[in-house]
Amino acid sequence: MRKIFKYSSYTLIVLILLLVVLLAYIKFALPNVGPAPDLKIEITQDKIERGSYLANHVMLCMDCHSTRDWNHFSGPMVAGTEGKGGEKFDQKLGFPGTYIAPNITPFNLKTWTDGEIFRAVTEGVTKEGRALFPIMPHHLYGQLDKKDIESVIAYIRKLNPIESQNEISVSDFPMNFIINTIPQKAVFSKIPDPSDKLSYGKYMITAAGCMDCHTRQEQGKFVGEPYAGGAEFKLPDGSIIRSANLTPDNITGIGSWSSDAFVAHFKAYTDSSYVNPVVHPGNEQTIMPWTMYAGMNKEDLEAIYTYLHNLKPVNNKVVKFTHAK
Repeated sequence: MRKIFKYSSYTLIVLILLLVVLLAYIKFALPNVGPAPDLKIEITQDKIERGSYLANHVMLCMDCHSTRDWNHFSGPMVAGTEGKGGEKFDQKLGFPGTYIAPNITPFNLKTWTDGEIFRAVTEGVTKEGRALFPIMPHHLYGQLDKKDIESVIAYIRKLNPIESQNEISVSDFPMNFIINTIPQKAVFSKIPDPSDKLSYGKYMITAAGCMDCHTRQEQGKFVGEPYAGGAEFKLPDGSIIRSANLTPDNITGIGSWSSDAFVAHFKAYTDSSYVNPVVHPGNEQTIMPWTMYAGMNKEDLEAIYTYLHNLKPVNNKVVKFTHAK
């Protein structure tokens, strides 16, 4: 009996040591996506214009890295705060830590090389080697064309420097270990010819990050059908928003929508007659940045519609908003 206890004790000690080694490896050796590329981007007017379009209306960098006015529907961006950062995603909203969007204006990125910014955007690793929580979808941006990423960097290099220091994001246990396993090497692609609406639509919807919000997740893993909606997002007042079903189901999705109707739904927010309504506490709100996506080109929206209408229809009725109890 004593021998069994002795061997059991040795086994337990070995297992504990192996666990400590594993955790030490994850904590100190990861993430490991390689060094930042040696990159110097030539800043041209074409790059700045393309980067502005992507950052403000497709990839929506300015969505999280600016101040949003949550007193109005859809939380429109406050003019003059472009790139300031400070948006907080914490435990109250269902996140496994406190994640703060950093300042991405030249004030904060002046010591970063173009390659370090490039690696952060596409592989999720900062200048200092810290892993970024994938609320910034670096796993999607790493699938895009390198030229588009370079254009975004050219654009943010030209932002007005805003003197603002934001807190560093912190993950709770066990995410403080798990987060280091998330960054992966980017696998870039080329922008498809816009005439190939299906392939081009897939590219644009990847850049826009629609799948991440419109697919149900549990503990950071997709558990629902792609684009079938139902992902839950908590608001500070306790109410819950759920993403819409974007599959071409005729009853619960957008199967009955025409391409023109789909585009018009976005473009309504750019109409000169549109007045963004005030949303009082407790009233229905959305985190969908309509006023930003509304600036997307008609052709790009049409391509996204084409891609969505080629998906498998999924019957999934979504209750889009639940008031706080």
